[in-house]
Amino acid sequence: MSLVAQIYESAANAGLLKECRWQPSDGSPPQTHQVGFAAPDETLLDGLTLSTEYVMSYPDTVFAGLGAREAVEIGGTTFQVRDIRAVGDGSEIRAKLTRL
Repeated sequence: MSLVAQIYESAANAGLLKECRWQPSDGSPPQTHQVGFAAPDETLLDGLTLSTEYVMSYPDTVFAGLGAREAVEIGGTTFQVRDIRAVGDGSEIRAKLTRL
């Protein structure tokens, strides 16, 4: 198990992560894993407005095949994946989300 996977497992055991459910669009069985989830506000239009930027992070060993335009459910709310990026050495993934 990679260091990143161990960190996520420890964070899940401490109750710091959120449960995320993904039903792959190709008909594969649904997957549920613990993910990091953040919803920080971002300033737009020279400070005239705020927008929420939803982001989830997870180890690269889960959600294989998750891509843009797929839907995930976190805390009873459905989000569409906009963008997926590997972080650092690629053992952690960050996905930008849009609330549906």
